[in-house]
Amino acid sequence: MRVISGTAKHLPLKTVEGMGTRPTTDRIKETLFNMIQNDIYGCRFLDLFSGSGAIGIEALSRGAKKAIFVEKNRKALACIRDNLAFTRLEQKAEVIAADVFQAFTGLKEKEAFDIIFMDPPYNQEIEKKVLEILAKSDIADDSTLIIAEASLETDFDYLDALGFELIKYKKYKTNAHIFIKKKVGTVL
Repeated sequence: MRVISGTAKHLPLKTVEGMGTRPTTDRIKETLFNMIQNDIYGCRFLDLFSGSGAIGIEALSRGAKKAIFVEKNRKALACIRDNLAFTRLEQKAEVIAADVFQAFTGLKEKEAFDIIFMDPPYNQEIEKKVLEILAKSDIADDSTLIIAEASLETDFDYLDALGFELIKYKKYKTNAHIFIKKKVGTVL
């Protein structure tokens, strides 16, 4: 696994050993960032369930102003910190060592993010729980792009009821990226 483009282009990234995380492949990561390339420069990026930090690091390498990484696994946290130091991007990063749902408490004070990326464990409906919180949170507004990486079996039929709309659905062999935004003027 490596950084695809930007200031840290081609630098290899460490990954967490074992089956506890599923790093996004370079090919899928490149496809994702090609789709959002016009939104990255100068953005505030939130990387939930960060794993190795590869997605947030790619955003920083491509010009994101700031990236916040949220991860609770100790080995993954060490991996994120090592990768940030190796790519020399740690000055534009903040690493929060906490469960995503606990981290939302501290994030409430911050302004809305431009992009929120989440890659939670598959097939546990965690995406829905995160979106339920984001629907009522100021860290996501109607201009925030929310991207969920999920299994192909994951159902997002509830988006409308939560005040979100599906912008784009990109299917791969075993998973998908779901692009979501809050509906304009939605208050829950």
